[in-house]
Amino acid sequence: MTQAHPTTGATVDPECPVSLELLGEVYRADEYDLPYILETIPALTRAKLAAYLYGKSHMHQLGLKVARACEREDLIRAVGEIGSVIYGQSRLKPTQAAPEVEVPAGRGRGVPAAQPKKVKISLGGSAAKGRSFD
Repeated sequence: MTQAHPTTGATVDPECPVSLELLGEVYRADEYDLPYILETIPALTRAKLAAYLYGKSHMHQLGLKVARACEREDLIRAVGEIGSVIYGQSRLKPTQAAPEVEVPAGRGRGVPAAQPKKVKISLGGSAAKGRSFD
């Protein structure tokens, strides 16, 4: 049995506001080159690109990077009020690691902390009761 392979290149998503070539450049750009590439894109198109990328789960973070190069008003003009949300999220500081928790009084030396309980979760649904997937 043989498998068919496409003989043509990638097809352009009709929702994408830029050419496939430019999209590839943005996708492959490093932190240094991305701002230079983005400044060549008109403001409204750049805002549409930010929203397009933001809406793709695998390119969400890239969409936020592109949105950092946009004005709030351009994002709102391009995609409506969601543009304001994208703008706000693009300006958030990265989350920091959770602070270490202090040991409460009375839980000091000699008093062991309770171990977390292990929970088994069945991925087989209710029909899998009695069967073990370990």
